[in-house]
Formats: sequence, structure tokens, C-alpha cells
Amino acid sequence: MRVSARVAVLILGACAAGCHAKKPPPPPPPTVIVSKPLKTKIVNWDDYVGRFEAINSVDIRPRVTGYLQSIGFRDGQIVHQGQVLFTIDPRPYQAALDQARGQEAHAQAALSNAEIELARAKKLLAARTIAEQEYEGRLATEQQAVADLNAAHATVESAALNLSFTRVTAPLTGRVSDRRVAPGNLVTQDSTILTNITDLDPIYFTFNGAESFYLKYERQAQSGVRPQSRDFANPVEIRLQDQTRYDVKGRMNFVDNTLDPNSGTIRGRAVVANPNFILTPGMFGHLRLLGSGTYDGLLIPDEAIVALQSDEVVYVVNAAGTVEERKIVLGPRVGELRVVQSGLKAEEDVIISGVQRAKVGSPVSAKPGEITPPSPGTLPSPVDLTPPPAAASFPDEAP
Repeated sequence: MRVSARVAVLILGACAAGCHAKKPPPPPPPTVIVSKPLKTKIVNWDDYVGRFEAINSVDIRPRVTGYLQSIGFRDGQIVHQGQVLFTIDPRPYQAALDQARGQEAHAQAALSNAEIELARAKKLLAARTIAEQEYEGRLATEQQAVADLNAAHATVESAALNLSFTRVTAPLTGRVSDRRVAPGNLVTQDSTILTNITDLDPIYFTFNGAESFYLKYERQAQSGVRPQSRDFANPVEIRLQDQTRYDVKGRMNFVDNTLDPNSGTIRGRAVVANPNFILTPGMFGHLRLLGSGTYDGLLIPDEAIVALQSDEVVYVVNAAGTVEERKIVLGPRVGELRVVQSGLKAEEDVIISGVQRAKVGSPVSAKPGEITPPSPGTLPSPVDLTPPPAAASFPDEAP
């Protein structure tokens, strides 16, 4: 019993000594890097997927029937308007022209004789040496000769036209397809397809836009924020499949008058210069069209953005060194930065590094940092603005 009491006294003494010991100091606040957002002028673009189409595409058919004699182009080459593409054996048509010219000469001689007889009949009728009926007969003969000569002229012109049709020429400048027939084959008037030509400069780019975007453009046009949505001067920029920048420039030249009731989209078209014939019909591309007027935007890095369910937020440090939350609305991407359209002020210190250590309402140790601006020449030009994913228009189109 004495031993137990002595142990109890020692335990109580140890507890008393421990109660008077100092508590460990609290951990220091986490260190974060802060910076004020970059402020600049921003222009949004809306992105669409579409394809290039030829303004004109012509199937070349013969205008006369005959045997193909020669071909005057290489498959796939650029041909020019008026260039001879095919030659049909002209000899039958040359013979028909010669025959028509002979008939024309015969009709001319008959008319000359009828005019002489009519002039003689006029004199004899004035001298009352022939009957008026005979004069009228010679007058009718002269008029018939005039009609025969006119018909002969028409026959010559038709024969000459058919002879010219034996040389099949390009109706426009563009790229020719491959030949569909070989020399020696019989080609039929207005039936046989010899080849196809599409013009390439300029070229169309067609796309479908969602009904919501169409309404947005119309409302912006009515409020004066942008030109009329059907204004053919609206600029567009196109990125090809092997490009990262929108280097192809063009302008809108057509918006359809009805929406497709099945897809809820409306067809638009831009015209693009193609002097080097790089663009070809059927090629896909990404087009962007001005989606807003110029506005003041703030730029922050992606690392500063925190996704909370369906919201995007950033953390800022107030004057007391405490973390606060700001719900923001994001715009397009500019290089490695993102545009903040609303929810953030230009004078606020945004946590750009160490976001995972920050907690709303808790103090932090803020160190000044700096947001690296985009490369020179990218601001405030809208050329380098990449539209946000929400600006894509029709997911059913192939990329």
C-alpha cells in the first residue's frame, strides 16, 4: 500500500510538471506568390468548322459528236480560260462548212440574177410592154432569192460554229481533273463527260452556325456593338489542319435566309483569296468570326484558376493578408493566359502560385510575383486569340 501511494504521488507530480510546460508555436502561414492581373483590350472570336468549296465547278462536255483526236493538258494541272483541252476530228465539220459555203454562193448568184430580172421588169412595166402579173412574179422570185441567201448564211454560220466546237476550250481558269476519255474514242454531243474544272481563286469557305450565335450577332448588330451580321465586310480568319495559327484571311459574303429545322443551324459562307492555289475544294478548316466588340479584359495564368463544380474561382489576398475567393467568368485563351471577363478587379492581388496551400479565410504570407505577358505582337491584336471551347458551333461536323 505504501508503494502504491508513492507511485501515485510521482504520477501526480509528473502531470503537474507537464501542465506547466510551454505549448509548441503554431506553424507559420503558407507562402504564396501573388500578382495583379494583366489588363488589356480583348476581342473575342467564335469558332466554326467548315470546308472549302469552289465558286464554280464545270463538267466539260463536247458540243459536237465525233472521234477524239488529241488532248491538250496534263491531268491535274492549272488551265486557263480559252486553253484548248480536247480536239475532235474536224474533217467532217470542215466538209460541212465547205458545202454550206457553196450553197451560200449559189444563193448569192440566184439573188443577183433575180435582182437583174426585177430591174428589167420595172423598165418594161413602165413602158407597158409586159403585164403587171409578170412583174409581180419576178418580184416574188427576187424576194425568194433573198430568203434563200439568208438561209444559206445561217447554214454557214452553224457549220462554222460546229467546226469551232471541235476544239474544246476551258470556260474558266482553274485546276482540271483527269481526262475521262482517250484519243480515238467516240464522244457524244452534250453527253460524254470529258473532264472537270474547278476555279480556285477566290474560293469559298462554308460552315454552319448555331441558332444561338446567329441571334447573338443579330442582337449585337441592332445594339451597334458589331456590324450587321450579314455585312459582307465582316472579317474571318481560317486555320488549316496543319496550322496552329489562323493565317488564312477572308471576309463574309453570304448568310442563308433560313435555319435548318433538323440541326438548328444556319449556313454561312466566306470568300478567301487563293492566289497560290494551296486551298482546294473539300479541304476542312477552322474559321473564326468576330464574336464581340473590343472590351477591357484581365489576363491570368491557368495555374491561378480553381474549378469548383461548375464554377471557376481564383483566390486573392486582401490588405489584411487573408485569402478571399472570387467567382469569375472566363473568356478566350491568349497564349498561355486566360481572359477574365468578370468577377475580378484589376487592383486585386491574385494568387498565381501556391494555390493548393491557400484556404479561404486563412492568413498567408504573400510574396510579389509577375505574370509573364504573351509574346510581343499578340496583344491587343485579336489574331492570336484562341476561342474558348464553348464557342465551338456544331459538334456533328468532322474536324
